[in-house]
Amino acid sequence: MAEEPFPAVSVVMPVLNAAVTVAGAVAAALDQDYPGEAEVVVAHGPSQDGTAEILASLAADPRVRVVPNPSGGTAAGLNAAVAAATGTVIARCDAQSRFPRHYLRRAVEILAATGADSVGGIQAAVGTTFLSRAVAIAQTTFLGVGDARYRTGGEPGAVDTVYLGVFRREALARVGGFDEGQVRNQDYELNWRLRESGGTVYFHPDLAVAYTPRSRLRALWRQYWEYGTWKRVMLRKHPRALRWRQLAPPGLVAGLVASVAMLPTPWPWAAIVVPGAYLAALLGVTLVEGVRRGDAAALALPVVLPTMHLAWGLGFLVGRAR
Repeated sequence: MAEEPFPAVSVVMPVLNAAVTVAGAVAAALDQDYPGEAEVVVAHGPSQDGTAEILASLAADPRVRVVPNPSGGTAAGLNAAVAAATGTVIARCDAQSRFPRHYLRRAVEILAATGADSVGGIQAAVGTTFLSRAVAIAQTTFLGVGDARYRTGGEPGAVDTVYLGVFRREALARVGGFDEGQVRNQDYELNWRLRESGGTVYFHPDLAVAYTPRSRLRALWRQYWEYGTWKRVMLRKHPRALRWRQLAPPGLVAGLVASVAMLPTPWPWAAIVVPGAYLAALLGVTLVEGVRRGDAAALALPVVLPTMHLAWGLGFLVGRAR
C-alpha cells in the first residue's frame, strides 16, 4: 500500500429487509472525505419490505452497484459483494451502521501504518428509544460485554476482533473469505483465521461507527440467543479462539441452575450466593451508569442485562444452529 497511498476502496454491504435504514447507510458510505476512488457494492437478499425499490433508486449513482444474494445469508452476501468489488481494500458495512466522514481515509492510513490485514474500531451504540438507549448503555459496560475493546473502547493495538472491519483484499483471498456456514459470528471467525494465518487484526478508536441497537426485548433476546448459539458452533471449529468473556453467560446460567438445585439440600442458604451477587452487580452498574450518563434509560439495565446474559448463555448451552 506504500506505492499507492489511497487505493480504490469497495464498501460491501449485505442487505435484507432494510428499507428503513439502507439509504442512510449507503449515503454515509458515499459521503466520505476519502481522496481515492470508492464504491458501494450491496448484496441484496430476498427482501419483502420495499428494500428492492430503494436499492434501485440508489443504484442510479454510478458509485453504487447491487448484486443478488439469493440465500439472504450475511456471509454469502459479503462474499458475493467482495467478488463483484473492484477495490484493493474492502470495507465491510451493515445496513444499520453509519460511517463517519473520515472512516475510509483513517482506515486506509492505519492499514498502511500498521501492516495489519484488518483494521476496525468501536461499535458506537446509539439508542433512539428508551429501551434501545438502555441496550446501548449495556453494550458499553464491562458487566455487559467484558473486555471486548470494540464495545468499550481503549488504546490502539492488536486485538482478537473489531467491529465490521476494513481489509486488504489479498488477506481475504488468502483465508478464503467469510465462512458461509456461520449465520452469526462471521466477523470473529474470519478474524481468527486471519490471525492464525499470521496476520494482524488492529483496533483503533478513531474508527468508531454508529450502530442502532434493538429496541424491543424480544428482538434483543433473539439476537443474543443467536450470538450464543453460533459462538458454540464457531468454537467447535476453532476451540483455541475461546476467550474468558465468552464463558461468563453460560457460567451464569449454570450458576443459577445450581442455585435452584441447592434449595432442597441442608445448605439452602447457598442458593442465594449466585443470584444475590448477580443482583448486586446489576444494581451497582445501574447506579454508576445512571449517575455517569445522566440518562434515565439506565434504570432499565436490570432488565436489559439479564436478557443479554441469559439469552447468550442459554443459546450457547442448548441453542440449535439452523
